[in-house]
Amino acid sequence: MSRIWAGTDCGKGHHHCLVLDAEGDTLLSRRVANDETELLALIADELELASDDRVTWALDMTGGEPALLIALLVNHGQELVYIPGLAVNRATDSYRGAGKTDARDARIIADQARMRRDLEPIRAGEEAAIELKLLTERRTDLVAERTRTVNRLRSLLTTMFPALERTLELNTAGPLVLLSGYQTPAAIRRLGVRRLTAWLRNRKVRSAEVLAAKAVEAAARQHTAVAGEPAIARMVCTLVKDVMALNEKVTETDKLIEDQFRQHELAEVILSMPGIGVTLGAEFLAGVGGSLTAFPTPDRLAAFAGVAPAPRDSGQVSGNLRRPQRYQRRLQRVFYTSALLSIRSDPNSRRFYDRKRAEGKRHTQAVIALARRRVNVLWALIRDRRLYEVMPPVAVSPTS
Repeated sequence: MSRIWAGTDCGKGHHHCLVLDAEGDTLLSRRVANDETELLALIADELELASDDRVTWALDMTGGEPALLIALLVNHGQELVYIPGLAVNRATDSYRGAGKTDARDARIIADQARMRRDLEPIRAGEEAAIELKLLTERRTDLVAERTRTVNRLRSLLTTMFPALERTLELNTAGPLVLLSGYQTPAAIRRLGVRRLTAWLRNRKVRSAEVLAAKAVEAAARQHTAVAGEPAIARMVCTLVKDVMALNEKVTETDKLIEDQFRQHELAEVILSMPGIGVTLGAEFLAGVGGSLTAFPTPDRLAAFAGVAPAPRDSGQVSGNLRRPQRYQRRLQRVFYTSALLSIRSDPNSRRFYDRKRAEGKRHTQAVIALARRRVNVLWALIRDRRLYEVMPPVAVSPTS
C-alpha cells in the first residue's frame, strides 16, 4: 500500500493544507477556514484523493489553534505526526526560493514528513490530562501575575515608606491585610501598637501583636511625607487588593487541580515519590498526556523532559555532552524541583546527591543527575503500579 502526505501550516483563522504523493508531486493545495464544515470537506476530499492509499497528516502544532482539526482527524482514525516549527524553519533554507507563504510552509511540512521517520505521533490526550493541563497553565499564569503585582507593590511601597517595605513579607496574608487599611507612616503612628493589634485581630490576622509592633516601629523611623504620598497610598491599597484577589484565585485553582488529580488512577503512585506533591504531580500528568503510552522506555521520558544530556561529538572529540535544546520545559521543572525537594525528605535521594557532589559535580549538576535517576524510578513504579518504598523489596530466589 502506498502513502500520501498532507502537510498543514496551522493558523488562527485559516490552515493551509498541501498533499504530496510518494514522488513529491503536489496532489492538492488548499487554504481552509478553521471551521468544522470546511475542515470536514477537506478531510473528505483528501480521503477520496487517497483512495486505497494511507494518509499521513503532518502538523506544526499539537494543540491550540489546530485543536479542532486534530479532533476531527482523530475521530476519522487518521495518522498524525508532529514536526516542530523550529525544524520547519531550519529545513526551509534547503528548499528553492526565498519567499515565505503558507503554501510553501505546508509543502515543506509535507515533504519533511515524507522523508523523515523520526517524527513524534500526535495522540488524543486523556480528558483528565487535558483538564489538568488547562488548570496548571491557569495556575502558572495566576502565580506569574501575582509575582508581577507584588513586585510593583514593593516598588511603590519603597518609594513612599521604605522602612515598612523592609519589614513586611508581602507573600503572606497578615501584611496584606495591614496595607489594605493603613499605608502611610503617619496613619500607623497615630493608631499605635494597641489599637493596630486589635484592628488586625478583628480581621483574624495571626501574630497580630508582633506585626503591629513591627509596623509602628517602622513608622517611628520616618516622619517625612514624600511627594505624592496620598496618590501612592491609594495605589498601594489597590495593588494589595489585587494581590489578595489573586491569592484567592490561586487557592481556588489549587482545589480544582487537587480534585481532578486525585481522581486519576496514577495519583497514588505519583504521590508516593518523595518531593512530588499534588501540583507537581498534576503538571507531570499534563506533560505526559495522562499516561506513559508515548514513552516505551525511561530514556525516552528523560529525553522528553530534558534531564538526559545530548551527545555533541565531532571528529576525534567523543564523550562530549551538552544540555538538550528541545525538551518539555514544564516537565523538566517537575523533575528538577521534585529532585531538589527529595534531597531533604528521602535518604536514597540524599545519598545519591552526596555521592555526585563527592565526585566533583556542582549543585545543579548533581540535582539534574538525581532527576534523571528519579525518571527511571517513577517510570518503573507507573509500569508496575507500585508505590515508592525507601527500602525496596529484596527479590528472593525460589527454593528448589
